[in-house]
Amino acid sequence: MIATVDAATILGARGHPVTVEVHIAKGLPGFTMLGLPDESCREARDRVRAAIMSSGFAWPDKKVTVNLAPPHYRKTGSGLDVAIAVGVLTAAGLIPPDAVDRLAFAGELGLDGSIRRVPGVAPMVGVRSDHDWVVPAGCVAEARVAGRGTIRAVGRLDQLVEALTGAGPWPDLDEAPTVFVEPELHDLADVKGQPMARLALEVAAAG
Repeated sequence: MIATVDAATILGARGHPVTVEVHIAKGLPGFTMLGLPDESCREARDRVRAAIMSSGFAWPDKKVTVNLAPPHYRKTGSGLDVAIAVGVLTAAGLIPPDAVDRLAFAGELGLDGSIRRVPGVAPMVGVRSDHDWVVPAGCVAEARVAGRGTIRAVGRLDQLVEALTGAGPWPDLDEAPTVFVEPELHDLADVKGQPMARLALEVAAAG
């Protein structure tokens, strides 16, 4: 069976869409990743397997092939971990394929099944702003800056699977609202003494 899951990657400061394709077939058990993953992305193989098993699910005893499309740019970092795990579980028949339609995923997986924050969530969400997104708990405010769809946040892989299969609710978004603090400004008039240093600063400020 082939599963397709939407995600995104970061190149520089820009987000680029990624489609994670997962194929599970009979053959010698193994895991192959295609599509120009960098070293950190390639290490997802071990993180995803450990996270799936730690969450109480069986790892497929078959040949697992993951393709990160499109193939012409590099996929960086660990932000594709959750999408890869969802793809594996969908291809294995544990998540209904229609449960991931119009959803995109971002997040790194811990070996214990926890879903961790990754940098660059806003650019990733922005490049697929028409999708609903599942992001790590703690990234909701950043995701809302760029997304037009519904933002979901989860802290563990087993919670995510329960929500996708209807076995449990989506976790509450309990992030505190973003608070903007007025920066404290300093005045040169508050500086006591140091007349030469003050003169130098005044000359520099005057140009």
